Amino acid sequence: MHDAIILAGGENSKHLSRYTEQSYEAMIEIAGRPMVTFVAEALAASPHVRRILIAGPVQQLANCRFPASAIIVNGGRTIMDTIGISIGALGHEEKTLVVTADIPLLTPAAIDDFLRQCSGIEADLYYPIVARNDHERKYPGNKRTYVRLKEGVFTGGNIFLVKPGIVPHCMEIAEKIVANRKNPLKLCRMLGWSFVGKFIFGALKLKEVEARAGELLGIQGAVVLSGYPELGIDVDKPSDLELVRNTFSLRV
Repeated sequence: MHDAIILAGGENSKHLSRYTEQSYEAMIEIAGRPMVTFVAEALAASPHVRRILIAGPVQQLANCRFPASAIIVNGGRTIMDTIGISIGALGHEEKTLVVTADIPLLTPAAIDDFLRQCSGIEADLYYPIVARNDHERKYPGNKRTYVRLKEGVFTGGNIFLVKPGIVPHCMEIAEKIVANRKNPLKLCRMLGWSFVGKFIFGALKLKEVEARAGELLGIQGAVVLSGYPELGIDVDKPSDLELVRNTFSLRV
């Protein structure tokens, strides 16, 4: 089993501020509840998840109804700060699941599939990707950031599994990766100019990206191909909010 960290400290973006008065994305209302609660419930329903640590605005989060296994702590100044603080609060070196608070469509099945695939690979950091065809088959019209590689077209997930011991020495590079996560070309430039041409012509291989990213971070990374688009549908623009709210309304 793994402990899990929910990153709930992200401030509401300017794109969503017209649609909600909430200061933090995690607190945006979906089906009458803050969306972070759906993420916490999905994690709690997985037999592979133990404790759930929710890092963000303590005062606001304290008003939410979370599973009994949830613990609330203050977040840090940045995403990587928050991850470091949270891992310290958990107090162990076991692989830990890290999830953003803005993926309310997350399901226990998606979590279990990701962790099952991770269990068959030895690495320091595991990151899921979803094929464009799989995403658009289930959520047609939903706009995502895609990357064209030799093996196909993919979008990234908002969940990963990490060995706590790698976090301190990965901070600087990881901050840059997080800052550019919505810009595939900038991410490619971080890998080196030799990768840019391959990326532009769709000749860059997944294993090349995996290996080079591991070199930059000084770790062994593993990319996991998931068939669950819910891992990557983050609510960071009005169309995402509309999709998620409509999806929940159909469940009633």
